[in-house]
Amino acid sequence: MLRLFVGNIPHACGEAELKAWCEGQGYTVADVQVIRDRVTGHSRGYGFVELNATDLNATVGRLNGQRMSGRVLTVNVATPKAPRFLGPGV
Repeated sequence: MLRLFVGNIPHACGEAELKAWCEGQGYTVADVQVIRDRVTGHSRGYGFVELNATDLNATVGRLNGQRMSGRVLTVNVATPKAPRFLGPGV
């Protein structure tokens, strides 16, 4: 399973549209998550996609720089979120 970061997606894009775009590129999508603002619920312009792909470099190279609704997407390998230090007593 390959987890990718997809940046610069259109703000009107939801999970279904991002999944359809990835499938249109020839990939089988296992999971899609578009990150949304906590208060407004609007897309923050990026998300994560899990693909059933075997060649990491070829997949990133093929998807990075592609267009979605006129916007050039940034696609990278997703890195795990670093733990945050919340301070003493938390």
